[in-house]
Amino acid sequence: MNILLIGSGGREHALAWALSASPLLTKLYCAPGNPGIAAVAECVPIAAMDFEGLLAFAGEKKIDFAVVGPETPLVAGLWDRFEAAGIKTLGPSVAGAVLEGSKGFVKDLCAENGIPTAAYRRFRAPEPAKAFARTLGLPVVIKADGLAGGKGVIIPETDADIEAAIDFMFEGGFGESGAEVVVEEFMRGEEASFFVLSDGEHVLPLAGAQDHKRAFDADRGPNTGGMGAYSPAPVLTADVVEKTMTKIIKPTIAAMAARGTPYMGVLFAGLMIADGAPKLIEYNCRFGDPECQVLMMRLKSDLLTALIAARDSQLGHIDLRWSDDAALTVVMATKGYPGDYGKGSEIRGVDAAAKLEDVQIFHAGTALKDGKLVANGGRVLNVTAVGPTVTEAQRRAYEAVDLIDWPEGFCRRDIGWRAVGR
Repeated sequence: MNILLIGSGGREHALAWALSASPLLTKLYCAPGNPGIAAVAECVPIAAMDFEGLLAFAGEKKIDFAVVGPETPLVAGLWDRFEAAGIKTLGPSVAGAVLEGSKGFVKDLCAENGIPTAAYRRFRAPEPAKAFARTLGLPVVIKADGLAGGKGVIIPETDADIEAAIDFMFEGGFGESGAEVVVEEFMRGEEASFFVLSDGEHVLPLAGAQDHKRAFDADRGPNTGGMGAYSPAPVLTADVVEKTMTKIIKPTIAAMAARGTPYMGVLFAGLMIADGAPKLIEYNCRFGDPECQVLMMRLKSDLLTALIAARDSQLGHIDLRWSDDAALTVVMATKGYPGDYGKGSEIRGVDAAAKLEDVQIFHAGTALKDGKLVANGGRVLNVTAVGPTVTEAQRRAYEAVDLIDWPEGFCRRDIGWRAVGR
């Protein structure tokens, strides 16, 4: 089969790495890809939001199946465009992708279907939002309704911070994403990420992971798109997974089908778990980043077969095998991220790090300049390792990190701390 993977980050490198091992694969293309992806796929310089260019390329190369990595083209309707052109694509549709495209929609869906989540209200003006936020106590959670690159959440801890956060959003701090704001209670507990595949009716659990959102050690600093992850997450016990499936995932899939907009594709549930009870924080309509990297390292079954089964309503007929080993990824980012950061700094030592046993280096924001590997984004490398325990996977990952010579980069040194400390 000729496969087109769309995207250019660490998630897409991990997907390309897994897809490249499929016995069904004839040719793998990635648009636009990155220097790491180029080792396992043919990269083509077409942006993920260039729908016309992607459609033309898919037609020219007789693409049999397309996989869309990032959320922005899905929310904008790329699945719908590809399917209308007769190209099978891993969804969701634009109607399904609203589960990530609108936080307010998800909160309403939860309220209507008894899905456990935080108390909330939606607002289109700042003063009512501030008044409601003050009734919830501190801290409180302020969210931009739309897509904000994983950064559209502010957690004020003072009344002044509430005022500033809400004004920031309504004044365009997150662009059009903040035209509507969701204000919700702060949930205490332990966060985890849980993934499933859905074909609109059947749901196939994948695996869980735990992300690290804050920029610096000990969960300090600003929220980011994710500074590292590990899988499995001990907090996701068999009982918690069962409750997640029965009280959160399955009711959501049933509700979407009842609306006439069945959800097909990857569904990523961000969970808050307290006393063994999961509540939904938010949904994403694709694999997480950097959670995808650790999931792909543990997946023993053929990824492509599973994705096609989701598209073809055949998930009821397959099962997946996962390694008992743990996987852990450390994100190396450009200094200044998630704020202002420079581009173009040279990165050395990646090849040496990649030669370590049980280590994979996934490229997230790199480029080649005059034959040298350089940083081309905020999150730049995902140094990923597997081991019999999270502790051993952590040791191997940081051994690889220490071989990479990049003075302009930084990383957290405590990825996996919750699992290691258990």
